[in-house]
Amino acid sequence: MGPSFPKWLQTQKSVSYLDISDNGITDTIPSWLWDLSHGLYFMDLSQNQIRGTIGNLRSEFPPKLNVSWNQLEGPIPSTLSEVTFLDLSNNKFSVAAASFLCTTKDSNLSFLDISSNHIFGELPDCWIHFKKLVFLDLSNNSLSGKIPTTMGYLFSIRTLRLNNNGFVGELPSQLKNCKNLTLFNLAENKLSGSIPEWLGASLQNLTILILQSNNFYGSIPPQLCHLTRIQLLDLSMNNISGTIPKCLNSLTTLTQKGSSSQTIRHSFTGDSAQITFYEVYDDEASLIWKGLRAEFKSNLGLLKSIDLSSNKLIGEIPSEITHLVGLISLNLSRNQLTGQIPSRIGNFQELESLDLSRNQINGKIPTSLSWIASLGKLNLSENNLFGKILIGTQLQSFDYAYDGNCLLCGAPLPRTCPEEEKGPGQSVLVNQDGQDGLITQGYYISMRLGFAVGFWEVCGTLLLNRSCRYTYFNFLTFLNDWLHVKAAIICQRMLNR
Repeated sequence: MGPSFPKWLQTQKSVSYLDISDNGITDTIPSWLWDLSHGLYFMDLSQNQIRGTIGNLRSEFPPKLNVSWNQLEGPIPSTLSEVTFLDLSNNKFSVAAASFLCTTKDSNLSFLDISSNHIFGELPDCWIHFKKLVFLDLSNNSLSGKIPTTMGYLFSIRTLRLNNNGFVGELPSQLKNCKNLTLFNLAENKLSGSIPEWLGASLQNLTILILQSNNFYGSIPPQLCHLTRIQLLDLSMNNISGTIPKCLNSLTTLTQKGSSSQTIRHSFTGDSAQITFYEVYDDEASLIWKGLRAEFKSNLGLLKSIDLSSNKLIGEIPSEITHLVGLISLNLSRNQLTGQIPSRIGNFQELESLDLSRNQINGKIPTSLSWIASLGKLNLSENNLFGKILIGTQLQSFDYAYDGNCLLCGAPLPRTCPEEEKGPGQSVLVNQDGQDGLITQGYYISMRLGFAVGFWEVCGTLLLNRSCRYTYFNFLTFLNDWLHVKAAIICQRMLNR
């Protein structure tokens, strides 16, 4: 149809539905197009390359307007806030948020998406007039300041995306009134303060909660364990401290395998003076998946994930976490976790990605880890693990998963385990007396060379590698304490006899 708007549209009368999306139009919007708005209920111009500005709208315009994914720029007419469904996302609009959001009272807006533009400034505190809003996406803009307290009046809101902006301060407690909220994305802002208890206590319909890349601090509130419907919990890249709550096994949805739906779908009814229409939309989210940022929409309902990475968490990984058998991804990397990997980690039969790297986890790799056939990404690097990597399992296919664990051995690491260094047939029976001296001399030379090589292999590593030196002496301390306790127990038993 493109590159220009078709001229035959000018002669059309009584048009109620106009969809010319994805037609290769690179033209500017002609003024006559808005003359069609009289009696028009729906206009979709999305996914073209339409240039220029929206222009001056007439007094009447369609209650449902979609101009997303174009090259539109300039200001946003204030009259647009009176429509019911408005999608201006992925354009080049450059305007202060206050210039068009607070120009009307008792707005009919049910769906507002102005994400991925150049909207700037602070959000006006006028959200008391948007009580019908079900969907609000302001992400990927240049918004700043605090989140307005009147957002607590968005009683109908289900999807709220404020991510990738410059919001500061603490979360206003008034948001606890948004009890229908299912997706809440605040990632990549400058928010601070502790994670509010009311997130778990009041917003129990939450399915997706993303607080990644902010400045939240303090411990994880146990009230988050009340989020029985949560499927995606991302608290990564903050300053959260304390231990991982043992009550995570109360996240009921994560204890269930599979899903009846691949999407997270919402439906709502939009009302305007001309028409009442039924609308459906699917939620989407962006997160780090197997080391890369990925977008999920059509399969978002299948994604069950917990990401607590890049914080200051301490203590052991609670064994209760292995009850979350529906998890597909678990990331606890870049913390200060200690103790051992839970022995029942093999319960994660759906797990595709596991990252426990850059902690202080010790002990052996549990045998049950090899039971997870679906595992596609594993990272246990930079810990204090020791012992042999299990043979004949997919665990040997993760080349870099074990780096920085100086006491681990076996494939795929170049370090062989002690029992593997003894090959078959190493004992030699010599019957000829004339060769005894030569064999004895060779034996002592080999022993001295072996001692020298072994000595410098161990001591050189300890001298040059600080991490290995720390791990090795920790291991010796642990072994010394264990032998001391064992000896004391044996002596006590002998005295009792």
